[in-house]
Amino acid sequence: MTNKHSAKLLNYQQLGQGEHIVLIHGLFGSLENLNMVAKDLSQHYCVTSVDVRNHGGSFHQEGMSYIDLAQDVINLLEVLSIDFCHLLGHSMGGKIAMQIAILFPQRIKKLIVADIAPVEYPAHHLTIIEGLQAIDLAKVNKRKDADNQLEKYVDDVGVRQFLLRNVAMNEQRQFQFKCNLNNIEQGYPQIMQSNIAQDDQQFSGSTLFIKGGNSNYILAKHQKAIARLFPNAKAKIIQGSGHWLHAEKTVAFNKIVLNFLIN
Repeated sequence: MTNKHSAKLLNYQQLGQGEHIVLIHGLFGSLENLNMVAKDLSQHYCVTSVDVRNHGGSFHQEGMSYIDLAQDVINLLEVLSIDFCHLLGHSMGGKIAMQIAILFPQRIKKLIVADIAPVEYPAHHLTIIEGLQAIDLAKVNKRKDADNQLEKYVDDVGVRQFLLRNVAMNEQRQFQFKCNLNNIEQGYPQIMQSNIAQDDQQFSGSTLFIKGGNSNYILAKHQKAIARLFPNAKAKIIQGSGHWLHAEKTVAFNKIVLNFLIN
């Protein structure tokens, strides 16, 4: 089931039945990124996967503050009559999930944050943004053409494949971006920020941080910030995985998530 009935409601897909869990993807992603997680969880839960604003099939709107992104999800939950749910977010989606839990703790049962901490990060996607903006879509007749253009900016073929999922053919059979690159670029400083909470706000529900063993997104120095905001947080490390831990080690990731939700 996909929402198409409101310009200001996030695009979503729903699978399975039972208790509700909401999945939120990362920067330049879409709900498809968490499909392997959603499919597995849908055997036990009603899984709602969302496209964040300016991403996937969702509306394009300026502003990428975590308060705005959290409110977008809450607006969708209102329409879907989901009063209470578990939350799982990866990377930027993890920050959105943390923001929702801090602002609306009464609506969140358990929180799962995949490979991100509630801290400010240095800008490290600027070359990617530049590379995507440099793609001349008029010269793209097949996805490989876009890949060849992006290669000058992004060495890693896996990263390019992920990014180029944002390029799709429209009804006129011309390639275009599904994501709104300009809004993402303008909102990028907000995306890197840490301001998940003010003063003494915290989420005291059960929380799990899952870290990729080879990733440097969650570090020992972040433990203090995590403990302050999420006093009931636990952590799991998936060895041999990087930032894309749910894609690299899907079986291990899904097992950890399910164990945490059930117990």
